[in-house]
Amino acid sequence: MSGEIEDKPQPLIEHLMELRTRLMWSIGAFFIAFIVCFFFAKHIFNYLVYPYKLAVSWANLDVEKAQLIYTAPQEFFFTQVKVAMFGGLVIAFPIIAAQIYKFVAPGLYKNERAAFLPFLIASPLLFLLGAALVYFFFTPMVMWFFLSMQQAPGQDEVAISLLPKVSEYLSLIMTLVFSFGLVFQLPVVTTLLARVGLLTSEWLAEKRKFAIVLAFVVAAVLTPPDPLSQIGLAIPAILLYEISIYAARLVERQRSQRALDEASGSSDVAKTDSV
Repeated sequence: MSGEIEDKPQPLIEHLMELRTRLMWSIGAFFIAFIVCFFFAKHIFNYLVYPYKLAVSWANLDVEKAQLIYTAPQEFFFTQVKVAMFGGLVIAFPIIAAQIYKFVAPGLYKNERAAFLPFLIASPLLFLLGAALVYFFFTPMVMWFFLSMQQAPGQDEVAISLLPKVSEYLSLIMTLVFSFGLVFQLPVVTTLLARVGLLTSEWLAEKRKFAIVLAFVVAAVLTPPDPLSQIGLAIPAILLYEISIYAARLVERQRSQRALDEASGSSDVAKTDSV
């Protein structure tokens, strides 16, 4: 039967050995990616500084004079370590996701495997979409907002300039990337829950007002404590919630159509047997 599990039940020790193998592959992939990224950490950090340079140009300032500083001798070294961990996780994520799927797949039915694979592809794509939004628009907008608070020296005013620390800038952009990346997983999670029958589009629509409040609460927790960052994350989260409702409706339509097809197939078989 198409719904049967192909793999035979395995004893606990074999499951633990399989888990160890998958963990070794995942850790090994991350370690290799970390070493490579650490070697190119300065180059990667320069790419991460691009949103700040873009914000400087938006503020009509001299991009050549834009700079970041570090105030402790070891600060930039540990910043490079964080950059390498960040890049290593991004590069190794497809391998880690594949290892998770290989560990889980033997316990799934054939139709469940077919349903799970598209989400395995959609999840990193949506994460990259959220990261791209942060990199090309949201971080430059936030940094432009902070740069606009600078004060030029005058007769009764002193110069107030923004000199971001390398560690704090990296923490900001990493927080924003992971926050948006996780929020952009909302359609994937809700669609999976709708497939297994734990959520319905009607229930999601009824809880819309609570979801809006929750979006602003989550944005306040995940983003820096400024209104621009919080609104910038909350609005995409609300839009993604609406997309999730639409995706759940599509899943329900597909389930209803499948049930009708199975019912018509059963009736055809019954008519054939009666003849």
